[in-house]
Amino acid sequence: MPVYFFWGADEFRVKKAVRALCDRNLNPDWASFNYEKIPPEQSDAVISGLNQAMTPPFGMGKRVVWLVDTPLGQRCPADLLTELERTLPKIPDSSILLLTSGNKPDGRLKSTKLINKHADIREFDTIPPWKTEQIEHQVYQVAKDVGLQLTPAAASLLGEVIGADTRRLYNELEKLKTYWADSPQALTPEAVTDLVATSTQSSLQLAAALRQGNTDRALSLITDLLERNEPALRIVATLVGQMRTWLWVKLMTELGERDTRTIAQAADVGNPKRIYFLQKETRDLSSLQLRNALTLLLSLEFALKQGAPETVTLHTKVIELAHCFKHV
Repeated sequence: MPVYFFWGADEFRVKKAVRALCDRNLNPDWASFNYEKIPPEQSDAVISGLNQAMTPPFGMGKRVVWLVDTPLGQRCPADLLTELERTLPKIPDSSILLLTSGNKPDGRLKSTKLINKHADIREFDTIPPWKTEQIEHQVYQVAKDVGLQLTPAAASLLGEVIGADTRRLYNELEKLKTYWADSPQALTPEAVTDLVATSTQSSLQLAAALRQGNTDRALSLITDLLERNEPALRIVATLVGQMRTWLWVKLMTELGERDTRTIAQAADVGNPKRIYFLQKETRDLSSLQLRNALTLLLSLEFALKQGAPETVTLHTKVIELAHCFKHV
């Protein structure tokens, strides 16, 4: 298929996929003639890209035309839609038209439906920090990509320490591969501890401290996160996701639901086996506490988006959140 659409906020994975696509289709000796990267600020970017894609390549290999940060998935004027309808079905196999965007295409648009019909669409969105199963799956996928076998404990530890930061994950796994090259065994968590900075604090640890009503621990964690330049809104997003998961698990349990698959589906938890542990975590909590915590988090998010000072606002709300869970 000569048309590709890569979208998502994980810029590292997008750029890696773009490089792989170019390496597969461009002849190195003719790349300077057959590779065109068109920036979004170019006034005629889409028309120019379509025209270039219809042009036969010079010499060996294919032609690759890359429309960077294209808005076609969010808006498309009628004249551009007409050009897309006319050109996309006719792009020759000797060309590759690549569209990239940080945003998910709007499925309601005619342009998106047209792209869906003619393009290979791939998602490269960042995994939310609270989706630990997906993060651990990504760890395994990247380890396979670099040629390193992991024990389950090592994969779990890497997922906890690195999270969804794919750039760092690739760097750390390449380093671990070099360190572990002479061993026939799968990489152990001890090797991860030796070589990867595992002392960093995570937003999920902050959520656990809040759940326990441990104000001092929560304040220490929020200070560490801010000192590591963790974006305040990302911290809040993680807390909201974790609190929402706990609330759904608690509500379903209070309603008498015993089927872990049903609870997992309601709570958007990929692995039903994890429900047992989530129920243990919420055993001493009430659904009212969790609802109150979500209300505080939403007010915190609103304040930060209105420009409130991050450090003072976060510390104040963390104290209130911890207090939420001190009395059942």
